[in-house]
Amino acid sequence: MTTYALTDSWTMTRRELAHWARQPVQIVVNVAFPVMLLLMFGYLVGGGRGVSGEYVDYLVPGMLALTMAFGLEGTMIAVTQDLNKGVIDRFRSMPMANGAILVGRSVADMLQSALALAVLIGVGLALGWRAHGGAAAFLGALGLLLLFRFAMLWIGIQLALVAGKPELVQAVQILVWPVGFLSNAFATPEAMPGWLGTVVQWNPMSHTATAVRDLFGNQGGEAGHVWPAVVWPLALLAVFFPLALRRFARLSK
Repeated sequence: MTTYALTDSWTMTRRELAHWARQPVQIVVNVAFPVMLLLMFGYLVGGGRGVSGEYVDYLVPGMLALTMAFGLEGTMIAVTQDLNKGVIDRFRSMPMANGAILVGRSVADMLQSALALAVLIGVGLALGWRAHGGAAAFLGALGLLLLFRFAMLWIGIQLALVAGKPELVQAVQILVWPVGFLSNAFATPEAMPGWLGTVVQWNPMSHTATAVRDLFGNQGGEAGHVWPAVVWPLALLAVFFPLALRRFARLSK
């Protein structure tokens, strides 16, 4: 059963990758958006309240974490479109593992997220940002970022299944914005009002950003945040992954 589930999921992943070739503009937009945010906050808006030293060393890891929280609407819309166009019913008529289409879509999204990370890191290097923690720490930071993305992705899939229609996804997507901006991506919690700083410190994305800064050897990093950066996404996955699979099974009957 496990082998069939993996094979079916990979087939669905290839289906999503084939969509990339027919709709390259969407991929370009999803990759370009975080780059524009990085340039905007680095040069136009400024920021860095409470940050000492080079702001780009603080900003780039925060932007990498923020990128993993944003851009879920592509997957959410794809899921709702498949539900409304009868694609799910056609797949269910085949001998396919339950939820393989969701897993395939999530794998395709993770590949796109890895591409976005690579592009944003390249832009950060061009702006003068550097990682000082060594190769193992660098890979560990990328692992934390992708783990956070995977957790956010399954929250998005669950919300898409609840919304049910593509036109409602945009409204649901707005719920993601507070997670991104109520964080330490752009400024330190110490420089914020007390109550707001507390909210920011509890934000799972703030733990990921702080842990990534520590692994990269950048300012604003704290070693004590590595474990929360692992535990928070795993806890979210433990809740939303089975919820999404169960709701998918009910909707597609």
